[in-house]
Amino acid sequence: MGSTPPVFIGAEEVEKHLHRASLLLPALEAALANFSAGAAGGVVQPVRTVVPVHRHGGFLGVMPAYSAADDALTTKLVTFYEHKKDSSVPSHQATVLLFDPRNGSLKAVLDGSVITAKRTAAVSAIATKLLMPAFAEVLCILGAGVQAYSHYDIFMELFTFKEVRIWNRTKEKAVKFANTVNGPVQVCSSAQEAVTGADVIITVTMATTSILFGDWVKPGAHINAVGASRPDWRELDDELMKNSVLFVDSREAALTESGDVILSGAEIFAELGEVVKGTKPALPEKTTVFKSLGMAVEDTVAAKFVYDSWSAGN
Repeated sequence: MGSTPPVFIGAEEVEKHLHRASLLLPALEAALANFSAGAAGGVVQPVRTVVPVHRHGGFLGVMPAYSAADDALTTKLVTFYEHKKDSSVPSHQATVLLFDPRNGSLKAVLDGSVITAKRTAAVSAIATKLLMPAFAEVLCILGAGVQAYSHYDIFMELFTFKEVRIWNRTKEKAVKFANTVNGPVQVCSSAQEAVTGADVIITVTMATTSILFGDWVKPGAHINAVGASRPDWRELDDELMKNSVLFVDSREAALTESGDVILSGAEIFAELGEVVKGTKPALPEKTTVFKSLGMAVEDTVAAKFVYDSWSAGN
């Protein structure tokens, strides 16, 4: 039969080809705009299917997508488990399968954890570039896991902040973060202390109830809300959700999956892709929230980027 077996591209190799998440920016901006263009944009992507693993407090998500512009077909399998005592295992683990769209054969199996971390941070950076206030000086990160590191890296590359603050539920992880990254980071003992006066706030926690409150937030600030990916989980309180201009990656997904959107009843102003392509305004002078759930097509373009880069080197 002579069909070529799929290649496996592990985490270190993916990291090598995606050493800077900013490499993904052009492809991700195009994918966001194409997704928000509807049928004409050529992105086919259902809302992710999530299978609860009740006995162990975990979930398995299945995220398929096809992008006509990239002629790329993938599905991501991602597991996410609530806080375990054994923190040697990350809360999120993922694998991306890349198919040949011409005949359906499996071309590659890629570590999905690095892809997820990098593409999520890159999309937050796209939102921030469009939505943050004009003279943003203070960056605040709530959470100190994998996403905190990937967000810090691309935000330091693309933006100029005078001060970076971090808070984490367990302070040791925040201290470790501050000691690990290249640059000064102030470890705060409370979320309120970290947030007060911040121009850009990133929430990358595994919280299930609100940790960020509207009355702490400086008017005109921009928030990237990345955690709370279940319909009954929260990171942001009702006041913040209702008194901000709300942007999402996917309306359909936000109304299905985001506890912050569903339970607050906040009105969605626009998808990020609509702002990228100029059909909706950005409103950076207002307090803005970008609720990021992550979309399968983001994994598609990231996996294709890595595979193409890997192929060029082999």
